[in-house]
Parts: sequence; structure tokens; C-alpha cells
Amino acid sequence: MKIKRFEFNMFPVNSYVLWDETHEAVLIDPGCYYEEEKTALKDYINSHDLIVKHLLNTHLHIDHICGNPFCERTFGVKSEAHEADLFWVEETPKQSRMFGLRLPEIPVPPTIHLHEGNIVTFGNTKLEVIHVPGHSPGSIVFYCAADNCLFSGDVLFQGSIGRADLAGGNFDTLIEGICAKLFVLPDDTIVYPGHGAPTSIGIEKTENPFFRI
Repeated sequence: MKIKRFEFNMFPVNSYVLWDETHEAVLIDPGCYYEEEKTALKDYINSHDLIVKHLLNTHLHIDHICGNPFCERTFGVKSEAHEADLFWVEETPKQSRMFGLRLPEIPVPPTIHLHEGNIVTFGNTKLEVIHVPGHSPGSIVFYCAADNCLFSGDVLFQGSIGRADLAGGNFDTLIEGICAKLFVLPDDTIVYPGHGAPTSIGIEKTENPFFRI
């Protein structure tokens, strides 16, 4: 599996394009907000002859979904996410006003709902859905055992974890979920987070200040 990371919008968010030898691809958290960001994503997809099969959201906070309408329209896919986060889509206009954003298109609620244990396939690649609430009630992680990596959204970062003080967040639930579901994975599992640089499960188990393993 090949991975391309973009940093999009003012927050900024890591948006990922994944694909394999079949040229089938998935998008994870397309946060493209500015027109030049949308153009960069579209040009990359087209220049690599990729066929987008899935648009995946780790959760539905505005910074991770503001590019959904563009991607749905451009690549002919529907967004997929955990239904426990659907209320956040309804909050998008309020969030955009709070941050002073002008969204030309308001994202629509995903109609494809992902749950713990679901498998997302594209080409010869499989991603397992792991539900780790706490940052948001519907936060999910996408784990690829064959390529020894996961896409953690805002659940786990290099040296940190997602904030738990937003609607539906819970600090204890987040900590418990990371320990029970992510820290049981191999230490050399690469973690591609929703913000910041990649890390690994082993590094976070031993160096992340939120944990004492």
C-alpha cells in the first residue's frame, strides 16, 4: 500500500490518499478547504490514475469533513463514518461561524455507517475499523495489519491524545480505548494521525505523557 499525506486547511488536518497496485484508492479525512487544496488533491488523483473507491472519515468534526462535498462530487463516492458522530454534521454551520469560516458547501450526513470490526476493501488492501470513542463518540481508527499501520484521526498523536472536552467527548473513555484497542497492536505499528507527524505504537506506549505503561 502507498500513502500520500496532505496538510489541508487552517488547522491543519492530515488528509490521506491510500492506494495499491490495482490503482484503487481511498481518501481519509479530506480536509481540503481552499481551492488550491482541492486542485492539488484532484491533480494528484488524476496524475496517478487512481480510482477512488471510498471516502472515509475518522470522525465528523468540521476540520476533517470540510472537503467531503468536493470529493463526493468529484470522485463519485459517498462519505463513510460512524453514526454516533452524525450530530456533528448538523453542528457544521455553527462551527463554521465560530471559526469564521465560509463553507461554500455544507457537508451532508454520511449514509454509509462504519462500526467496530467492519472491513473496508480497495484493490487487494483491507482496512479494519476500530471504534475508539472519547475525542468524539464516533471516532474510529483504520488499521491495516498487512502494512503494519493505522490511521488514528484525532484519537492518538505523537506525544499526545485528542482533546476530550468537546460535545460527546470523554477523557477516561479515550484513555481506556487507546490502551485496550491500540496499545495491544505490535509496537512497530506506524501511526498516521489526524494532525502532526507519524509515530508508532511502541513510542507512544513508552513516551506519551498521558500513559504510564
